[in-house]
Amino acid sequence: MPVVRDLRVLLRLRDFRNLLAVRLLSQAADGVYQVALATYVVFSPEKQTSPAAIASAMAVLLLPYSAIGPFAGVLLDRWRRRQVFLYGNLLRAFLACVTGMLIVAHVPDWVFYASALSVTAVNRFVLAGLAASLPRVVDPGQLVTANALSPTAGTLAATAGGGLAFLVRLVASDPDALVILLGAGLYLCAALVSLRLAPELLGPDHPPGVIHPSVGEGIALTVRGMVAGLRHLAARREAAQALTAMTMMRFCYGALFVMLLMLCRYAWSDNESDGLALLGVAVGVSGAGFFTAAAVTPWMVGRLGTLGWITACSAGAAALVPALGLSFAPGPMLVAAFVLGLATQGAKISTDTVVQSRVADDYRGRVFSVYDVLFNVAFVGAAAVASLMLPADGRSMTLILCVAALYAATAALLGRQARCFT
Repeated sequence: MPVVRDLRVLLRLRDFRNLLAVRLLSQAADGVYQVALATYVVFSPEKQTSPAAIASAMAVLLLPYSAIGPFAGVLLDRWRRRQVFLYGNLLRAFLACVTGMLIVAHVPDWVFYASALSVTAVNRFVLAGLAASLPRVVDPGQLVTANALSPTAGTLAATAGGGLAFLVRLVASDPDALVILLGAGLYLCAALVSLRLAPELLGPDHPPGVIHPSVGEGIALTVRGMVAGLRHLAARREAAQALTAMTMMRFCYGALFVMLLMLCRYAWSDNESDGLALLGVAVGVSGAGFFTAAAVTPWMVGRLGTLGWITACSAGAAALVPALGLSFAPGPMLVAAFVLGLATQGAKISTDTVVQSRVADDYRGRVFSVYDVLFNVAFVGAAAVASLMLPADGRSMTLILCVAALYAATAALLGRQARCFT
């Protein structure tokens, strides 16, 4: 198969393998850490979770560090990206240990959220840096396949990390803190693996004699740089359209994710352990959809184009979400989790490729940071909307129909432009 052949070519590239290893370890640690937070906030026996509580937790964890995104992009266009991976993962390992100690100490919720926020804030630098670095280790003609393998493999690593966290919870007497410490160990491993990359390999490149700005100058440069980055993006219509469509699809995914949490917690189980197990199965099925997207996306992009494939993903989700979800039964909903995993990841691979190929290297860090901000704001906004629409058990026909309509509108609007870029 052509995809298998292309993957073999990529994996022969030493620098690509090393960058991929950093991603896999970093995102596996993210998966462990996210499961620890989710189970502590949503599935703790002493907590009575509601859609509003889930939305509040997402807002606390995502919205504040979304403000860091633009600043992260400007700094990534000035810092050596290899050093970001090294020191960023070392810092996350330390901060995750602090979070674990706070759980053991049973501190007030706001202290716990502040510590968790510090870990996820650093995450913005690492993930944006990984996306911006990929074109430095592969040829332009390999970007689609590289985007099919690298981010998808990272998502699967996060899923595997989450599965490992579930297993630890089954055997540990004090699982929340232990799972977070496991994540800290994986962050440390990611930092060590980044040392296999040459410091200057990943860029960005600067002319000789460049002087690093002071803090005040850096803030001013950030504002001016983001304005320039947005203008650069606006002038690249295909990239802007792909980002807009991906943001809408992320909103839909976020709303359905909150519904799934509530269904697992209250509608499909009688206790927290069973609900957590069902959530783990759903995450695994969605991960299978991510893997399938990695396999089929290069082939589909070759036939439909990047915007055409995003349109097909959105249209497929619009048709299948109500068909599978309106029963609110575990079986069809698990099939829906697979479909949404495939559609969302397929669209993301295509969007990553469009941005990387259409945006100049000097602006890429800023644009990918904007990308992250849009992702987070869309997800939190979806959680807020879902909290207003969902009943306590998570069953809402209205939410499913609204999400399907939004998928359909995204496909219709993007489909008008797809033929212009194929």
